[in-house]
Amino acid sequence: MVTASKTIKDTFDRQGFVQVEGVLDPKTVLDPIIEEYHGVLDNLANDLFEAGEISSRYEELSFDERVIKIYQETGRAHNQYFDFSLPFQGVTEDTPHWTGPAVFNAFINDNLLDAVEQIIGPEIFSNPVQHVRIKPPEKFLPKNEHGLPVIGPTVWHQDHGVVTEEADDTNMVTVWFSLTDTPVEAGPLNVVPFSHGEGLLTHCLDYEGNRPEFRGGRQIPERLFEHERSVPLPTNRGDIIILNKELVHSSLSNVSDRIRWSFDLRYNPIGQNTGRSAFPGFVARSRENPESELRDPAKWSQLWLDTRSRMASINQAGKDETKNFTRWEDGHPDCEML
Repeated sequence: MVTASKTIKDTFDRQGFVQVEGVLDPKTVLDPIIEEYHGVLDNLANDLFEAGEISSRYEELSFDERVIKIYQETGRAHNQYFDFSLPFQGVTEDTPHWTGPAVFNAFINDNLLDAVEQIIGPEIFSNPVQHVRIKPPEKFLPKNEHGLPVIGPTVWHQDHGVVTEEADDTNMVTVWFSLTDTPVEAGPLNVVPFSHGEGLLTHCLDYEGNRPEFRGGRQIPERLFEHERSVPLPTNRGDIIILNKELVHSSLSNVSDRIRWSFDLRYNPIGQNTGRSAFPGFVARSRENPESELRDPAKWSQLWLDTRSRMASINQAGKDETKNFTRWEDGHPDCEML
């Protein structure tokens, strides 16, 4: 494990990312999250069964098998049940999400925050731009209207590109980790080292110049950066990867036989704009004012419940009463085919 502050920060500053081994204890941090998500999967199966969308709750299956079976039978993914964030538009009082105590404990894990502190300093705010991603093997997934798996590889992007302009000067970092071992065949992160020095690149909607597996969603055209220099970052359980907000990255396809299950969390110095003011963050660490730190998972969960209630009354039917996270207008010159 990299432990010297100078080593972590120097590597991060130079190449735009740093991989640190053995940060999160699998038994005390990761296993409780997995156990907690078994209950989330129960909620999903119950809702779908009662709605007549699946023929069984599939309680006899393993977590992986159960997710795959439900996705196959319904013909779609159900990511929102597992996520601890909310959509920008169309939120209702019943929009599912998960903010359990085991998840919260990972956000405030001392070893994780020690690594983050070496990058951005000791006054650390948990930025609400955060997600859990459960990606079953693509060979088992139903296809979308384009003939591609309903959950495929993540497209080329920078994390700076999913926050508003108010966060342009924010020193935001992403912490990525997997709940399971993630070898290359399971679809780990795929990063372009040193690409963080080029500034924010244009993210285009459904850019047709990219490879077919990267179609869908807003993405950076491959001609705008040196994508051929990309390298995959396989990880073991407990490892973390810290990314500069302007590092260009994607993920590979999951061609294994197991789900790929990861968290991407974001942090910035206290007082800096999160770029998503409609969503709640919290003080994860403060050496100057430790009593300001949030340590009650129920209070964190309530922040998101309150946000869901507020979002249920705005941004409906395509309207944007709050600032949209997307900053590029369609038709940008960078998005035109050459």
